Amino acid sequence: MGSAPVRLAPRHPRPLPPLPDHTRDVIQAVTHSAPGALISVGVDVGGTFTDLVAVSNDGAVRSAKVLTTPGDRAIGVARSVEHAALNAAAVARFVHGTTVVTNLLLERAGTRVVLLTSEGFTDLLWLRRQERASLYDLTRDHPEPLITRADVIGVNERVAPRWFDGHTRRDAPDGIEVLHALTDEEIERAVAQARASGATAFAVVLLHAHVFPTHEQQLARALHAACPGATIAVSHEVLPEIREYERTATTVAEAYARPAVASYMHGLSQTLAARGLPEPRVMTSAGGTLSARDAALHAASLALSGPAGGITAAAALCRGLDVGDALTIDIGGTSADVGLIVDGEPLVERGGVLAGVPIALPRVLVETVAAGGGSLARIDVGGALHAGPESAGAEPGPACYAQGGTRATVTDAHVVLGHIAAGTWSSAVTIDASRAHAALERVATSLLRSVEDAAKALIATADATMARALRRVSVERGRDPRDMVLVAFGGGGPLHACGLAEALGMWRIFIPPFAGVLSALGLALAPERRDGVSSIMQRSDLLLDHALQQARGTLVRRLRQDHDALTDRVWARVRYLGQGHELEVPLFDTDTVAHLTARFHELHLSRAGFVLDRVPEVVGLRATLEGSWWPLRVQREAREHALDFAGVDDGLALDVRCDGPCTVRLPDATLRVASGWCATSLDSGGWWIERERTA
Repeated sequence: MGSAPVRLAPRHPRPLPPLPDHTRDVIQAVTHSAPGALISVGVDVGGTFTDLVAVSNDGAVRSAKVLTTPGDRAIGVARSVEHAALNAAAVARFVHGTTVVTNLLLERAGTRVVLLTSEGFTDLLWLRRQERASLYDLTRDHPEPLITRADVIGVNERVAPRWFDGHTRRDAPDGIEVLHALTDEEIERAVAQARASGATAFAVVLLHAHVFPTHEQQLARALHAACPGATIAVSHEVLPEIREYERTATTVAEAYARPAVASYMHGLSQTLAARGLPEPRVMTSAGGTLSARDAALHAASLALSGPAGGITAAAALCRGLDVGDALTIDIGGTSADVGLIVDGEPLVERGGVLAGVPIALPRVLVETVAAGGGSLARIDVGGALHAGPESAGAEPGPACYAQGGTRATVTDAHVVLGHIAAGTWSSAVTIDASRAHAALERVATSLLRSVEDAAKALIATADATMARALRRVSVERGRDPRDMVLVAFGGGGPLHACGLAEALGMWRIFIPPFAGVLSALGLALAPERRDGVSSIMQRSDLLLDHALQQARGTLVRRLRQDHDALTDRVWARVRYLGQGHELEVPLFDTDTVAHLTARFHELHLSRAGFVLDRVPEVVGLRATLEGSWWPLRVQREAREHALDFAGVDDGLALDVRCDGPCTVRLPDATLRVASGWCATSLDSGGWWIERERTA
């Protein structure tokens, strides 16, 4: 074992694009908390554990991990605060990653919603995009929409784009023609029908309202007057852009989840206030934070609140190592979340589908698979071994937790193989190796294999599921994982990192500091962030430079309001005429249409490998206003890690280099270095792992 530090520069380095000044030096060097230091707290609630990280503004870090409380997750949040023994008076902000919206959509447990939409479009949520639920399974059907057909009210009104020389000018005041005005009598009829339904949540989605919101505004005012206190979501505020189906589905989801989110945020705020803590901020799907009050009015933007925290922190740490492109995997007790970092930033996409519901709001790319430390071993009728999707969760947990679980999990397999040592593993659990062995023995008997072989097979099965997800987020987007770094975190990430990297042909791994609680760390560091979109829908050869910049300025001003300290960044969503999907192209305040077009051609070539001899079309804009990151300074103390193999003292120097196979006990996780890999500790407290590349 040598002590020379590993070289951190990528094998094929390339310059990273500039970020705003306040994000350049997120990671700095070591200190302890000074008296009177202010603290930012991040709490990530997972299916098995609730993680808390507290970061002082002088950079000191403390963490806590407790079992999640099923049924009322706010209790688990409160327990994590008590376990961390925080000085409430020093806590300047409290940031939370919530799964409230995710659970509502999965369980269909939201509020009853009545939809008011343009007459003739009342079946839109059922027609979808006329795609099959499964290409080859004709018996498969899509999940039902969040509302019933009886709760859709058709409104007699209609507007349409006005045509000029074969092209529309939807960004101009005269770009819309009112074919049938919304009358007072029709408003009265529609509102009376909505009120008679007894519902307390309404979604208003009218055709072309993203550029002509007048009719939606009239309906919303009448609903507020007739139904005081009701939840009313209007599409021109929720998602002011094209694609009627996605706009309708997203607005309905907003109305469906908003009451529960408001109730949850109110309850959590009271829980924290009783402990002298500030009102919580909430992580959005796009990777920033909102105040509790703003979050209650933007429920649909919280659909992927929790997983975004880990990728946000991973990207910040990667930039400190000059790593631009990386695949991330956050392996928890119930699931694994896979993400992609491009040019030092998490990849943000236009939206996606969650539980069969399109949420077309900006979100950090996260793909979740049901494979984690708590995934239960299952043998199907054909005798094949599976890991998950069922999980042992926090109760009863893996067999080795000795809390009532008897079925074998992936965690039990690691215990059997000696990757996780028996004894006290954290303040939350104690590992019982004999129970893990007994659970795997039943699996081994069914497979007619030894217990060790059954454990290896179970881990390999979970790895195969996670590797497929890593390929989907990289290869399907034109990214070669062999040229990227794998960033592995979560309680199980460092255990599976080498196996996953080998499966994808990757040769560099980064285990970040605080790997087991990195999502909570990302929440504590994440800046205030506001996201918005707008529609343009104009060919580049007809779009004037001043019109492009005017649209950019209007969107930024709408988001900024009284947030002058936030730094803005804007992207244009551009496609070739005839294409169905767009690429996001950076748009600066000095850009002309020619600059934007040239940048789009270059980006299309890099992503798709070709360009077309067609006119680009600017579909819309996306803007982000972002505040300052909370400062983080980390340095590994001399005895922070204990290497779990023969002949090595646990009183270690700061620079440690070891060849696999070996196990490294981290403060909040366990790192398994496989044969053929070499791991080197970093001053930051993380680990850099490489394997020799053969011809």
